[in-house]
Amino acid sequence: MKIDITFNVYSDANGGDPDSTSATLRKYHKILWDKKLPNGKNFELLDNVKGKYLYHKSEFGEFNLGSDAITHSYRNQSRKQWLIKQIPSEVDELFELGSTIGAYIVYPKNKIENKFTINQARGVNPFIDDRFDLTLECIKLFYNGQKSPLYETLLRYKDFFDLFLDFEGYTKYFLLEDLLDENNNVKFYLPFDNFKTKPSFSNIEDYVIYKNGVKNFIESRNLRIKNYTDNIAST
Repeated sequence: MKIDITFNVYSDANGGDPDSTSATLRKYHKILWDKKLPNGKNFELLDNVKGKYLYHKSEFGEFNLGSDAITHSYRNQSRKQWLIKQIPSEVDELFELGSTIGAYIVYPKNKIENKFTINQARGVNPFIDDRFDLTLECIKLFYNGQKSPLYETLLRYKDFFDLFLDFEGYTKYFLLEDLLDENNNVKFYLPFDNFKTKPSFSNIEDYVIYKNGVKNFIESRNLRIKNYTDNIAST
């Protein structure tokens, strides 16, 4: 049950996307998320079903889950190269830390009605821009029955979110508490205006603030993952 929170998932990705080609990342996801749901029932995940990354089928439904990186350096995003090229060391530091298990989660991988998956929608929606703090706010609003830029996408996967009962159940299950404050509100990486404007970096200072927020989250979540797996090993 050991997880190396310093392991770089690109190291066994064979030059591909770790979300689909890193055997270690897949193993870590199975260790972390194959466990009891908030209702006390076990959410067994199979990693030996042909054509599936992690698979579950029971009275709760059928779920084909895939890995998703939830923190981003934007190192390879073309429209941010004007900024990235000015601070390569900052960007590379975040990229390296974002290649550890603390920077990954799983979502349903199957398309519904041939529309975007959660992973895809996060990346293409201009009001999210692949930021997980904004994604998590959308998930919180969804559990509260409120609209957001990702509402329609999340609604298609309602059966998945129902597994965790509520927002607290979801964040605890996926060990996301370090991105929440004491009142269970999302700690945004940059000032948040309730999705009135599209997120962007106006200057280097914005990126550094963002980078430090993401860095703190990954480091804290990695430690939380280590403590969780250590506790499992000791019981």
